[in-house]
Amino acid sequence: MAQSKLLQIYNKWHKFSFGNRLFSWFFARMAPYFKTIKPYVVDLRPGYCEVFIKKRKIVENHIGTMHVIAICNGLEMAMGAVSEASIPAHLRWIPKGMTLDYTAKADSDIRCVADLTGLEWLEGDFFVPVSAYDSNDVVVVTGQIKLWVSKKPEKA
Repeated sequence: MAQSKLLQIYNKWHKFSFGNRLFSWFFARMAPYFKTIKPYVVDLRPGYCEVFIKKRKIVENHIGTMHVIAICNGLEMAMGAVSEASIPAHLRWIPKGMTLDYTAKADSDIRCVADLTGLEWLEGDFFVPVSAYDSNDVVVVTGQIKLWVSKKPEKA
């Protein structure tokens, strides 16, 4: 399977000490709302993406924990990156929904993971499992993001 453009860029930049930071900034600019969480792409490969969000005042809620919407942004970013890195070249995707459970308070930095291990890309509804972990590896959010997967239109 040929690498997607996004994965090619990640693999090229990842080799440098500042490469993941540069890639994270670049990818967040593709969907500018991601910039609000200052994400850091820790790992990206076909079937797996991990995004780190530092706990800062701007992403906290009224009780001083990380706001769940900031975590949702991180999960959606991880899902988008792993989808672009993994989807077969003849298919395309678009988000269709998100179902999440908030399982614990997020009172530290957060690691957002999208893992497609064992899943096969098929047309129709496709569910990407996502989880967010605190600094002690406690799951603070878990769920799935539903995508609509379809064939790319034929080029004229």
